[in-house]
Amino acid sequence: MNKRKEMKLGVLILALAALLPTQAVQAEVAETASFQHFINVMVKQHGFQEAALRQQFAQVQIQQAILDAIVKPAEAKPWFQYREIFMTEERIAGGVKFWQDNEAALKAMQQEYGVPAEIVIAIIGVESKYGAHTGKYRVIDALATLGFAREARSDFFQKELENFLLLARSEQLDALQPMGSYAGAMGLPQFMPSSYLSYAVDFDHDGKRDIWKNSADAIASVANYFVRNQWHSGQPIAFPVSRNGQAYQQALHSGVKPDTSVQALQALQIQTPPQLAASTSVKLLSFQQADGDDLWLGLHNFYVITRYNHSPLYALAVYQLSQAIAERKKSAPAPL
Repeated sequence: MNKRKEMKLGVLILALAALLPTQAVQAEVAETASFQHFINVMVKQHGFQEAALRQQFAQVQIQQAILDAIVKPAEAKPWFQYREIFMTEERIAGGVKFWQDNEAALKAMQQEYGVPAEIVIAIIGVESKYGAHTGKYRVIDALATLGFAREARSDFFQKELENFLLLARSEQLDALQPMGSYAGAMGLPQFMPSSYLSYAVDFDHDGKRDIWKNSADAIASVANYFVRNQWHSGQPIAFPVSRNGQAYQQALHSGVKPDTSVQALQALQIQTPPQLAASTSVKLLSFQQADGDDLWLGLHNFYVITRYNHSPLYALAVYQLSQAIAERKKSAPAPL
């Protein structure tokens, strides 16, 4: 199929989507040049059987609901609205219960990886509400929809689809069964397939890296993700700071990686924590509140959290939730 016909087919699918209720709009994977290229890659590079792949993809559905969801990420909200999604009584209490239910695995994880239990718990809490919301779409549908029916980042999602089929084969999973998010993220920690292949851990040594139902595997997989991204054990993560005047705005740069020193921020009339040496590398970040903004210093470990999700809003939500869970855990009665 030539490029013009391929584009017309995509327009037709979207036009049909506009006429029908969102949940009802589904279509088979179209026989486009990009899909044929994908099949060729799986066959020639990875040894898949073309007939079996085509039979499998005949059962895959392109879904308009997925296309709608991908353009409305929570990270587009201002901080004061984004924070309200995660800093709830239910999520804090749920984090304490998850800690109590998985005390042994969390203790073993901390000993092996050096990542605080509350940080791993907060990641799982933010990502899937401790496993309550791991996604309502088949992973293969989500990745095929975003890889073949949407132009933006299609190469990324096609690569994730490739990785998903590889992990399904290696883990002996039926690729049509695993469920995940609209973006194809999976399990308690909501790993993308590439992250699963790189970081998932069989922590209980049962021969499977089960991040869907095995809390121990999920816990260790998150910790392994952080360690592999250079987590510094025992080091601080972030600090709120105050300022005098407006000179601080000179230090507000794009990105999340530490790019200035504590000493430089002090020169801009920012009150920094006394425990931080003047030479410490930090990142000044501004978070929008309803009536102004909050300033925070992100350190190296804050940057590591953003390797999980590149949004500073995400990293601060994880950090604040982790602190709330840890504080609540101190006064929580022991489980019966």
